[in-house]
Amino acid sequence: GNFFDEFQLEGVAAEHNEIYLELVPENLSRALKTAQTAKTFKIKLTNKHCPCLRVAVELPSLSSSSRIVTHDIPVGVIPRRLWNDFREPSVPDFDVSIYLPALKTMKSVVERMKNLSNFIVIEANLSGEMNLKIETDLVCVTTHFKDLGNPPWASEDGCQSSARGRDLESMAEARIDIKKLQQLLAGQQVNPTKALCNIVSQRVVHFVLLHEDVSLQYFIPALA
Repeated sequence: GNFFDEFQLEGVAAEHNEIYLELVPENLSRALKTAQTAKTFKIKLTNKHCPCLRVAVELPSLSSSSRIVTHDIPVGVIPRRLWNDFREPSVPDFDVSIYLPALKTMKSVVERMKNLSNFIVIEANLSGEMNLKIETDLVCVTTHFKDLGNPPWASEDGCQSSARGRDLESMAEARIDIKKLQQLLAGQQVNPTKALCNIVSQRVVHFVLLHEDVSLQYFIPALA
């Protein structure tokens, strides 16, 4: 509904009105590039020789006849028995939620730190402060960020439960694989409108990248 004026989706039943597909992102990206000046844009799931997403793009034309470019993108249909593996994981009540600094800045810091350690500690508090730390037998390096701000998260009772009564200066931290954090930052070709980080102490770091029409979520488990 956010993208199309009309759409029709028929799952296996009314209560399972979904279809799970997997595809090569580059193939879809190529098809979308031809649609930048399109008059209309249609996507249809077909099954002729194999399951495909048929992308039909109507382009502007100087004549009365229309120009339509069609792309057939092979897809894999995920069987229902595997759907649970792809559902969005639930997030336990986090201890701290904080806005991230500019991702380019954060990426530059992490790339330098990865040469010194395989692990990084992310810690933050409710006063808009976040630190990136690496600790080895030979060196301890910390990058400090201040005045980042904390999102106004609220549960039904008006307060995020794990943060209720928490000291604003107290740090919540998680130690994670620095390569996984680097991959997350390297994959962001377009700066999000907002980016934030939720920390469940010693358990998981949950990143949320908000764009105009879509949000991307990443979960990186904490290491002992």
